[in-house]
Order: sequence, then structure tokens, then C-alpha cells
Amino acid sequence: MKKEKLQKILDDICSVRIAVIGDFCLDAYWFIDEAMSEISIETNEVTRPVAKQRYSLGGAGNVTNNLAAMGIKDIRALGVIGTDPFGAEMVRIMKETGINTKNLIIQEESWSTHTYAKPYIDDKELNRVDFGNYNLLSQETAHRLIVNLKKDISEVDIVIINQQVPSGIHTDYFRPLLAEVVLQFPEKTFIVDSRNYNDFYNGAIRKMNDTEAMRLCGIHKKPDEAVSHSEIVSAAGTLFERYQKPLFITRGSRGSLTIDEKGISEIPGLMILSRVDTVGAGDSYLAGAASALASGYSMNEAAIIGTYVAGVTVQKLFQTGTASPEEILAIGGDPDFIFSSELAEDLRYANYLENAEIEIIHSWKEKPAIEYAIFDHDGTISTLREGWELIMAPVMIRSVLGDKYHDADDALFQRVKVRVAEYIDRTTGIQTLVQMKGLLRLIQEFGCVAESDMLDEFGYKKIYNDELLRMVKEREKKFRNGELSLEDLTMKNAIPFLKKLHDSGIKLYLASGTDVDDVANEARVLGYDHLFEGRIYGAVGDVNKEAKKIVLDRILDTIGSAANGKVVTFGDGPVEIRETRKRGGITIGVASNELRRYGLNESKRTRLIKAGADIVIPDFSQMAQLLGLLNIK
Repeated sequence: MKKEKLQKILDDICSVRIAVIGDFCLDAYWFIDEAMSEISIETNEVTRPVAKQRYSLGGAGNVTNNLAAMGIKDIRALGVIGTDPFGAEMVRIMKETGINTKNLIIQEESWSTHTYAKPYIDDKELNRVDFGNYNLLSQETAHRLIVNLKKDISEVDIVIINQQVPSGIHTDYFRPLLAEVVLQFPEKTFIVDSRNYNDFYNGAIRKMNDTEAMRLCGIHKKPDEAVSHSEIVSAAGTLFERYQKPLFITRGSRGSLTIDEKGISEIPGLMILSRVDTVGAGDSYLAGAASALASGYSMNEAAIIGTYVAGVTVQKLFQTGTASPEEILAIGGDPDFIFSSELAEDLRYANYLENAEIEIIHSWKEKPAIEYAIFDHDGTISTLREGWELIMAPVMIRSVLGDKYHDADDALFQRVKVRVAEYIDRTTGIQTLVQMKGLLRLIQEFGCVAESDMLDEFGYKKIYNDELLRMVKEREKKFRNGELSLEDLTMKNAIPFLKKLHDSGIKLYLASGTDVDDVANEARVLGYDHLFEGRIYGAVGDVNKEAKKIVLDRILDTIGSAANGKVVTFGDGPVEIRETRKRGGITIGVASNELRRYGLNESKRTRLIKAGADIVIPDFSQMAQLLGLLNIK
């Protein structure tokens, strides 16, 4: 979806009118600071002082909140609250947000506002405290909800039916009343998101996750158990045949799929590098998809909007987040998708070129006509910087712990160590300066370093770079002294492969997230800089201008869009693969084992396939087969 089309959709959805009937909940975040704990006189137990508290809408309330954040002006809430303070707080938030609460009914007996209190100490959530588990919807309240819905139904473009909790409004008495309304208004679009009763509301579009879809087909999966691509495609077909209405099925990081009379359409997930909190992501997806449907867009377009909205909200921690039009446009204007998740995560599905270790992910309809080849440097050609992770990790751990580095208890140290390892793994391939901006967020997250003592991203990069360059310079010295050979510091057959391409008349480009002066010097020291004829690109120290993505964009812009199909990019990181794929170029993922300098690195293979690689190779040892595949004589 082009940015202009996305902007038009975002403009169009502002004028839709949406009713949401369902289980309105409140999420209460209580942040405990044990520094002020004391022993209770009454219980002789340690108290848990709440230093700050925050409340946000959950369940159907989160759907309405997401709709409001997207700029929709006419949102009508139909649900039930209690006489408790939580209900009053919910109404206050909704009114401030611009949500119409006239149909939010107060049931005085047998009803507590559904509230989920989440106490936190540091970043750890303690046992949740739930309100509303024993609610009983009265028949009088049920009828009032139905009457209110019928009054408003002609004035809205779409009705969202939400079912979040077993003790909510969807009782045995209420469900048939609501199901009858759906059938009474066949011209009106209803979309149902129900944890327990998706089978019930005939005539409605359904939104569910993959685990729920499998359960509806009689196959029970654990919440953390993966649902394969073949399983979910089969389930989608079964459910569409059963309901004769379109479906949205979400798959977490693996994206989502839709099915209607035109068939199945698959929407890949978004590549999110930051830490995520998936609470409420389904509500965000539903809000985005429903608003696009209400504006007259297709199921596929609606699913894409839902994906973008959820992609924004999962990055907002300790809250049921929302997404503004500006945030949606930012993430959707130039999205990074995850491709072929099942294949990427399971080597058993690999399809190899005959008698070769070259894995074919996507086949080309026509023989390539390559005129330009872009090469990443570190890990694709050079191994001078092999082991950078072993330098970055200690630097980051020390930076996060600060003065507490030597005194931190084992639990804290291990938490920091795990978070740093996860972060480095997730951000491998992006510019170091961007990684250091992420390090700042880690430092703030753990709170061991006072803000006044924090460096900026340039300061932390210098600390890391100084450590890394010491290792690089030592290896360069050994190379010049003859203690290391060219084969010791480059991937197997990489240099002969570069020479072959150069001699074939293909223009070579070197693209790196490393500072441009350093990468040019390293290529010169190793003796192949002349093959690039000055076309060496790298970062120049400005995080806003020279991220590796921008380096790729500069090269591809220089080549020109008319030649996109004549470009091949080789790289061991996701950035160069993603950016080339977006432009329609051929992508060769080099899943290199930098320590051995040959053979497959399975972790890299996973990242490269998810980034959109057409082919994955472990190294350049099978040069003849690779050249033949690329149609290079």
C-alpha cells in the first residue's frame, strides 16, 4: 500500500460512525515503590505503597479508545458498568476521549465494573487483582441494551460486537436477543470479536486469532503453541464454508489472513525491533480493520490497516496503547514486513538447488539480467569485525548497570544480561548509532543510572567503537605482518566472486552501517577496494541521515528505479535485504558463520528469510552454481 493510499484511508475513516457493544473493562496500572514500605499494624505484613497509578480502557473500551485515537468522531459505547469508582473513572476517560457514553448502562445490583488491577514492581507484573468475575446481567439491562442498539443502528456505518469475559453481557439470555438484531439488519455490517461465542452470531463478519480458529474447528492448541500455515489456511476454509461470511484471522508476529468469496489473502506481520507488549493488540487490529470496512474498503485493505494500528500499539509498554493517524502513517508509510515465518523458523522446509547448499526461497519467472550488485561488508565479505557482539554486550551491560556493575545482585545482573542479549540479537544488522539509541532506552528501563550521568548515543557508540577498533586494528596488523591471510579475514570465495562480477562488467557497490571512513579503509587494507571503483558507502555519524537504510536508499536512488530489476544485493543483515526487496531487486541472504568463514548460520538464515531474501547461501563456495542461477556468464 502506497503512502498516498494510506493517507486517503486515514482521512476517510474520520467521518465514519461506529457503535461498539460489548464488555467494557478498565485496566488499572499500580506502580509500587517499596522504598516507602512499612509493617502494617493491623496485619503485621509489609505494605506495598503505590507511587503512581494509571487507568486505561480495556476490552470493548480499548476498541473505542483506539477508534477515537484514529480520529473517528462518532463512537457509541453500549455496555454495562457498576456503581463503583472504577465505573466513574471509565466514564470520565471516555468522555474526555470523545466517546459517546449515553448507552453505557449502570446496573446497581450484581454488577461490578470489569477492572483488572495490575501491580508492578520495577518492570515485573505481580498477581493481578480482578473485579467483575461474579457479575450477573439482569434481563432488564439486557433488554435496555438491545433497545438502545436498535435506536442507533440506522445512524451508524458498522457495529462491532465485543465479547471479552465469561461474566460479561453475553449471557445465555442476551446472546439470542443480539443474534436476532444481526439477522434483522442484513444491510448493516456487523463484525464480531468473541473469545467464547464466535460460533453464535450468524450474519456477522468475524475476527479471531489463530488459536481460536483452530478451537472452532475442533483442534485445541495451547496459547503458546504455534499454529502452522497449512493448519490456519485449512481452518479458514472450513470456517468460511460454515459461516458464509468473511473472516479476519490474526497470527501475532506472523501477520494475519482474510478470507471472503474472493479467496484467502495473507498480510505479513511487521518487523518490530523494540520491546513489545501485546496486551490489547487484538483490539487495536479490530479497530483499524473495522474503521476501514466502515469506509468501504476491502477486507485485505482493512487487514493492512489493522496490522499497522496493532504495530504501533504493541510498542507502548505498561498500557493498552492506541495509535494516532500520524503514528499509523509513520509505521505504514514505509513498513518492514516479516516474510515466510514458518520456513524461516524450520530448516526442514528448506528447498535447495539441486546438488547445492543454495536455498531457493522465491523463484524468478524470468532469467535475471544483473547490471548492479550491492554488497554488505561485515559478515558478507569481511570478517574483520567478527565477534562484535562479544564486545557490544559487555559495553551495554556496564552502561545499563553503571556504578552498580560490581555490586548488582545476581538476579539483576542476569536480567540485564538477558535483555541485552535479546536486544543485540533483535537489532543485528542495523546501524550502531541506532543500537545505541536503543541502549539509552534500556538504561532508562532499569533505572540504575541517574539521568544526569547518562551519555547520549554518540557517547556510548564511541565507547563501543573504541573497544571494537582495538580488535580490528590488531587483526589488520597481523594481516600486514603475514600472521593472518586474506582467507582468514574474508568469507570463503568472496573475493573471487567479487572479481568475477567485476570482470563481467557488473558495477559493484559496498554498503555498510559502519562509518564510511572505516569501511573504506578496511576494504583497502584487505585489497579489494578497487573492485568497487569508489562506490563505497557507509554511515557518517548522523543517526537522522545516515542509517544503513538510508545508505541503501542512496545507492538504489543513484542506480535509478528503471534498473531496479537489474539489481542484486548480497547481505547477512535484514536491512539491506528488506530495502532491496521493497524496490523490486533480487536479494541474496548470506547466512554466514563468521567464525569459521564458511557454512550456515541458522540464526542468520531465519532473520534473512523473514526480511525477504529470495535466496540464502552460507558462503560463496559454490560460485559456479550461484553465477548460473543469477545468469551471469
